[in-house]
Amino acid sequence: MRSQGPASGSRETTLQRRVLIVDDDADSADLLVQVLEMRGHVARSANSASQAVAVANEFKPEVAILDVGLPDMSGYELAQLLRKCEGLSECKLIAVTGYSGEAVLARSKMAGFDMHLVKPVDLELLARSVLGDVANQDLGPKLEAQ
Repeated sequence: MRSQGPASGSRETTLQRRVLIVDDDADSADLLVQVLEMRGHVARSANSASQAVAVANEFKPEVAILDVGLPDMSGYELAQLLRKCEGLSECKLIAVTGYSGEAVLARSKMAGFDMHLVKPVDLELLARSVLGDVANQDLGPKLEAQ
């Protein structure tokens, strides 16, 4: 698990967010933590669903970016679990997966995700999503952003 504040010399954002990244690939999670910290966000990572629940309960993220394929629980199950945690019902949930299509999008929406991104993820789109200028749009049937 990695935990850091904004990087020194980072470009300031007008809206700092607490962001949780959940990915069983530690290198990918760490890279995303660095990208978000360079934008002025406070980011933490977890490499399993069980670790994510523990971190989320303490950290209270405003945004959670979840890999759907986790070793101990699916990202869909984790999203539903996070929605039930005290203080996390309004957390913006972003699914990251290698799968797309209407059935996958419907499953993401049913699990409580606000946005569905398909790998490889455009880091600029993801960074904008954390700020809310993409994910706060009425996504309705266009939940998938790639």
